[in-house]
Amino acid sequence: MEHRSGMANFLAGGIYGITADEFARGRGSVESVRQMLAAGLKVIQYREKNKSARQMYEECLAIAALTREAGATFIVNDHVDLGMAVGADGVHIGQDDLPPAKVRELVGPDMVIGFSTHSAEQARAAEKLAGVIDYIGVGPVFATGTKKDAAAPVGLVLVEYAAGHIGLPFVAIGGVKGDNIGEVSRRGARMIALVSEIVGAADIPAMVASLRAKMAENTAGPKS
Repeated sequence: MEHRSGMANFLAGGIYGITADEFARGRGSVESVRQMLAAGLKVIQYREKNKSARQMYEECLAIAALTREAGATFIVNDHVDLGMAVGADGVHIGQDDLPPAKVRELVGPDMVIGFSTHSAEQARAAEKLAGVIDYIGVGPVFATGTKKDAAAPVGLVLVEYAAGHIGLPFVAIGGVKGDNIGEVSRRGARMIALVSEIVGAADIPAMVASLRAKMAENTAGPKS
């Protein structure tokens, strides 16, 4: 299966960083991303819920420039129009957003589309959209306080199911911290998203290095 160019970083596996100003120690999204890129992260998602469209646009323009320079993949959460306006590499949508086929129609053939799933049934349904979407989010794996409208935790069972039964690439997300990332990796997740554990760290590069080490120690290896 051919993949869009923005998926190369995703397929390499690793840590998927997500912005969240409320946990970022006053750094703001742009500075958080700058530090995540300095730590070597290659997939960054902009997810801010309580800002004006103009503020989000200006932040995303700056982040798009930073990620482009770093060779990283830049994903905008929810706001398809914003992702298109700033030239992001992709967008991530949820079950209650515009249908994936309509999003593909809007963004064209080159942008990456990620799609959240919260059950085995949703993951299987998403798999049928291969070619329209590029990867799925699986979660929330654990309870999370970073997303106010998050679904109920799905646990490690769904991560294991996705690794063993779903052909689409996936990112495990939701409540992942330093003390449980190893188990998520062990269950087959090659890409794992973290929010507050990274943006809320006093030293983002040191935190990323620690998380990477725990992932590597517990990797299940690529799916056969």
